[in-house]
This record gives sequence, C-alpha cells and structure tokens, in this order.
Amino acid sequence: MKITDPIADFLTRIRNASRVGHKVVEIPGSNLKREMTKILFEKGYILNYKFVEDNKQGTIKIALK
Repeated sequence: MKITDPIADFLTRIRNASRVGHKVVEIPGSNLKREMTKILFEKGYILNYKFVEDNKQGTIKIALK
C-alpha cells in the first residue's frame, strides 16, 4: 500500500518547478491545495494562480516568481 502526502507533493512540485526555471506549474487540484494556493498568493510566494475545472478534481495552474 502506498501512502501519499498531498501537502508534501504540492510543495515539492512547486519547489522543483522553481528550481529548474519553469514559469508555470500544473498541479492536480483538491480543496486543500486550492486553499494552500490562495495562502501562497496572499503571502507573496507565487505570482498568480488559476483553477481549471475538468469535471474531475481539476487542475491548479500556478505562475511562479
């Protein structure tokens, strides 16, 4: 059985994308990740974000600094 940590995965995706110079990272959505994204934006850690609906969990597109 594989146990995943959605918070660690979320932060790792952002960190890895930033390290290699990506301007945008796409992350599978969830209510928790949406709220975390809003907080990162309000605190100035990311440039912007967009929630993309797809009749499933959706995607979060995050514009990195």
